[in-house]
Amino acid sequence: MKHFGLKRIQSGCIEGKLMMLCGALTAIPMLTACFYPETLSDLAAFAIPALSSLIAGAVVCLKNQPQDNEAPRPQRIKKGSFFVLFAWSYGVVIGALPFVLAGQLSWVQSLFESVSGWTTTGLSVMDIAQTSPLFLFHRGFMQYCGGLGFVMVMTLFIQNKQSMNLFQAEGHSDQLTPNLGRTVRVIVLMYTTFLIFGVAAYRIAGMSLFDGLIHAMCALSTGGFSTRVESIGYYNSPLIEFITIILMLIGTTNFAALLLLMRRQVRQFLAVSEVRFMGLLLAGAVPLTALVVFSAAYARLSDSFRIALFEVVSALSTSGFSTVGYVRWPQAAVLVLIVMMLIGGGVGSTAGGMKLTRVYLMLRAINNHLRNKNAPEGAVSLSFYTRPQGRTLIDQKLLADTSCFVFSYLLIYFTGTFLLMLTANCSLIEAMFDFASSLGTVGLSIGITGPLTPPLALIVEMAGMLLGRLEIFIVLIGIRTLFQQIKAAL
Repeated sequence: MKHFGLKRIQSGCIEGKLMMLCGALTAIPMLTACFYPETLSDLAAFAIPALSSLIAGAVVCLKNQPQDNEAPRPQRIKKGSFFVLFAWSYGVVIGALPFVLAGQLSWVQSLFESVSGWTTTGLSVMDIAQTSPLFLFHRGFMQYCGGLGFVMVMTLFIQNKQSMNLFQAEGHSDQLTPNLGRTVRVIVLMYTTFLIFGVAAYRIAGMSLFDGLIHAMCALSTGGFSTRVESIGYYNSPLIEFITIILMLIGTTNFAALLLLMRRQVRQFLAVSEVRFMGLLLAGAVPLTALVVFSAAYARLSDSFRIALFEVVSALSTSGFSTVGYVRWPQAAVLVLIVMMLIGGGVGSTAGGMKLTRVYLMLRAINNHLRNKNAPEGAVSLSFYTRPQGRTLIDQKLLADTSCFVFSYLLIYFTGTFLLMLTANCSLIEAMFDFASSLGTVGLSIGITGPLTPPLALIVEMAGMLLGRLEIFIVLIGIRTLFQQIKAAL
């Protein structure tokens, strides 16, 4: 009988396994109490949702029959998108419960903090100065796991015929090896290796071990949660800023491109179009921002370049760490950061935004269109770009998919900006900045997102974070599938 029950759990529904995984992840922050005994009073706030989720997940697995994995591809896509939507919704609720049970935040604020954590955004409504290490670790750990995604973390432990469909449905575009399980192990190994080096580097630079762990987790996941109100600016250390920049760039780089570096294939890495485009953007945006803020905000040009380098990398990588506030910044410099946040990081990385490759492809499409206008009639030209896997043809299907995504992204951006202006009662530039930060899962704020932000404004930003992290179409397909199932049930 015991053996039969175990077999059912192994082959039961994927939703139950997800619930058990969320319970296990929620329990891990409780280990912090071993080093900070003063947090023992908050353990129940984590133990209750963790244990409840583990038990509920086991019950769901035992009561459900194995699922059909041989459905037609369109149906598998719908089911995969619906599961991803369920996974993130469930994870957000479980992640929010400790804040509610401990009386730290209201329900809406707790959901906001959880969404910001799992989506690796980094916007916060908590008073960090009054937050215990247990909750600081919980926030950072959510970002670290959220950078990989629920499905990837699940695939590390559980694999079946559905795994590849779910892996792709969550927005993971590149498979590093022919075997999915090995791909996930390679990614997690790289992620963990960089984390260890990041913590060690922070420790050498003077951070405490706890601060170093949180900042390394959040920099690699391009999240931006910090243990300090002033973020990285608290330390006023060029070395810590440099380490953070390196970690942010690692986090925003395609895992497949990082694998080329790990294999010492530097030439192939530098040939990747996305990597070269990122270098070009930084080479243009950093000096431009430094010159704009020079004199208007800072007395020395060297300070302007140091600050501009950190802030531009943070915006483009969608990390959200900062060293300064933007009250003294000219609006032209703020606009540069908004553009960087909208562009975002690399495809197949932990970063958000429209993604470097999509913007690069749209610029190439414009260039090809202008070139074809002047070409002889009937001339045919092929265009390629370089991915970590090699040269890839830029065909009409790729451009159509890219243009649809970019248009949808910008439509949601302007709609969200309008709604944020209404709900937060803020100016256009403030709404543009903070919603670009939400949709791009960045975490930088110009000042309107905080403990006093109205609940409706937080809901608008939460919607932006989820759409940005799950890349819009996954959410829309999942919602459509949900409505179809409700309609069929009625």
